[in-house]
Amino acid sequence: MQSVKSNDIIVRSWAQLCEEVYHDSWRPNLGRYRSDYAFRGLSDANYELKNSFLRNCGARPELEYHLLRNFRKYSITKDPLLTSTFWRSLVLAQHHGLPTRLLDWTYSPFIAMHFATANTEKYDLDGVIWKVDFVRANQLVSEPLNQILRKEKCNAFTLEMLERVETLDDLDKELGENQLVFFEPPSLDERIVNQFALFSVMTNPTAIMDDWLTQHPELFRRIIIPKELKLEVRDKLDQANITERVLFPGLDGLAKWLKRHYKPVD
Repeated sequence: MQSVKSNDIIVRSWAQLCEEVYHDSWRPNLGRYRSDYAFRGLSDANYELKNSFLRNCGARPELEYHLLRNFRKYSITKDPLLTSTFWRSLVLAQHHGLPTRLLDWTYSPFIAMHFATANTEKYDLDGVIWKVDFVRANQLVSEPLNQILRKEKCNAFTLEMLERVETLDDLDKELGENQLVFFEPPSLDERIVNQFALFSVMTNPTAIMDDWLTQHPELFRRIIIPKELKLEVRDKLDQANITERVLFPGLDGLAKWLKRHYKPVD
């Protein structure tokens, strides 16, 4: 983690936080502010970028296949297209909490701020927003996927592009170790749309993304939100309507928002 921390920026105010998340977003060739960064907010700055499969199953990569196989076997969906391919099943499984090698990201820095400040039990700890140049990261992907990306003239992969590699085992074999891919999930529901979602996947179910990033320090920054600043950020996000009620549409999200909103602050 120490080498990762060399890319840390500690913000001291709401204004500085807004400046930092939009740093390097100007694109002279477009004449527009169009960021090439993906964001991930965490309530504890010491958390690593470990996927849920690694956190749940440890160094047992052989369990990945069985988790997804049984998810596909037992899942009941109204739309059979949701599990029609391996990749679609993987995204659906991640979306519903199955441990996978995927990591959730967002195009929106404000949604990342939400996830860095939503957990009121972590207000005694500094939060963090990981900011990764997913465009340049995808350009480092080897063939055959890199050729597909160039042909489609896209910055992020889509499921249709990834489905040319049928399984994660095939992905691992074709690309080799230590590869990182960012892709857009399909719009499964309002939650995934409202969270402006982006996923990352690595060619190793037990890989920790921090290790990959330390080899490419030019591609990322870590924006540290000190614990003293968390409450101000949280209140301003609430006023901007960046809340659980919006990001998790339905009664569950409403209950999460009300629970946090009315929790007394010590």
